Amino acid sequence: MHAPALLPPRTPSQRPEKKGWDPGRSGREAGPYRTRAPRSGWWPEGGDGAGLAETPKGASGSPPQILAQECLQASGKMAARGLGRSLGRLLGSLSWRSGQPVRPLRGVSAPAAAAAQPGSYQAQIAQAYHTVWDCDFSSGKIGWFLGGQLNVSVNCLDQHVRKSPESVALIWERDEPGTEVRITYRELLETTCRLANTLKRHGIRRGDRVAIYMPVSPLAVAAMLACARVGAVHTVVFAGFSAESLAGRINDAKCKVVITFNQGLRGGRVVELKKIVDEAVKHCPTIQHVLVAHRTDNKVHMGRLDIPLEQEMAKEDTVCAPESMSSEDMLFLLYTSGSTGTPKGLVHTQAGYLLYAAVTHRLVFDYRPGDVFGCVADIGWITGHSYVVYGPLCNGATTVLFESTPVYPDAGRYWETVQRLKINQFYGAPTAVRLLLKYGDSWVKKYDRSSLRTLGSVGEPINYEAWEWLHKVVGDCRCTLVDTWWQTGKRCGGR
Repeated sequence: MHAPALLPPRTPSQRPEKKGWDPGRSGREAGPYRTRAPRSGWWPEGGDGAGLAETPKGASGSPPQILAQECLQASGKMAARGLGRSLGRLLGSLSWRSGQPVRPLRGVSAPAAAAAQPGSYQAQIAQAYHTVWDCDFSSGKIGWFLGGQLNVSVNCLDQHVRKSPESVALIWERDEPGTEVRITYRELLETTCRLANTLKRHGIRRGDRVAIYMPVSPLAVAAMLACARVGAVHTVVFAGFSAESLAGRINDAKCKVVITFNQGLRGGRVVELKKIVDEAVKHCPTIQHVLVAHRTDNKVHMGRLDIPLEQEMAKEDTVCAPESMSSEDMLFLLYTSGSTGTPKGLVHTQAGYLLYAAVTHRLVFDYRPGDVFGCVADIGWITGHSYVVYGPLCNGATTVLFESTPVYPDAGRYWETVQRLKINQFYGAPTAVRLLLKYGDSWVKKYDRSSLRTLGSVGEPINYEAWEWLHKVVGDCRCTLVDTWWQTGKRCGGR
């Protein structure tokens, strides 16, 4: 599926007068081909998904169709029939469990449900859950795929290990230039299970809260998936936040365990993560254990709460039975940055979020099997959750974990990484683009970027000059450019 190249943002002088336009709410005017990925729990204003009734017929209220409608409205060029089939296959591929009798789906007419053939898209979804959606936004009531049972880690790991265990799941682009580490789906599943068993051995049960204070790394991804596997709720805290910020989030979430590294590396500098955690947990009465992994060989102080994570994981089995979770059970808490007030904990649940992340990763970014997907966001933000971890892994993709900075050791770091890893989709922030723009074009043109097919901008709205540079210089005027500027701390609490 090819989305058309997007139009650049209009300059202020090109923007038409628009009655009632609120720049604080809309961010900026954009061309008709701006792509905006929908957020979990969102429903189009005044709409019920009509317009994609072909697949399946009559199922006008299903969330995949709503997501598809968003993509259709954004591009204006996609064929409804092909897109609907793609979404049907994706939804059908999710691993579900059902312990309740099947009842008619809300939004699916009785004739359509009755006509579903065994193995068809309608039959697949009807066997998994009894209600597609039950939402009342006036009261804040949001429910997706009610009656369904699943485990997110199974969808992100086990299903791919059964088919292709040695496929690469993660490419860890470490802070040290040119030293990537590749992790297969089998290795990631085994690490996840060992960590999940370690959490269980230290008292973590379904519904418990776990804080993850780690830089981008395979073990951080395994920690997120391990929580999902045992039914615990993770809250990832950006590893650049202070002890005070960490303590505030731990206390608000009432976390029992913190997972961290002894130290972190970023831009050639050492970050004393364990010391920050030590200071934070002095003010966190709910913390029972601190699991400490090692990113460097340097020793750190280990107190009564501290447990050496690698040693404990080595004792555990590589198999951990996944907890069966209801579709609306909490998957994770993620706190806003606090730049506009007290940080707020935003909740994402299991099934609706996973489908949203997988669909948007596949369709918005034109992901194809075999691609190397390079989202350089930190996992401490919602972008990292959705497009470094859950979306790509649910789709069986190879996803890049970028630990460093755009200018270490020089301003060519991103583009050298693109050349070496042969990245097909590159997804980063306008702030980084504006920074690199100041260094000139030579750092970009020094490296082969022919593998790139899609460029993405995420975070705050991108300005005209940065868009032009990204499109013309980085993308050689041939790459689709996707501007997903909806994800800000002010708007949806992800950053």
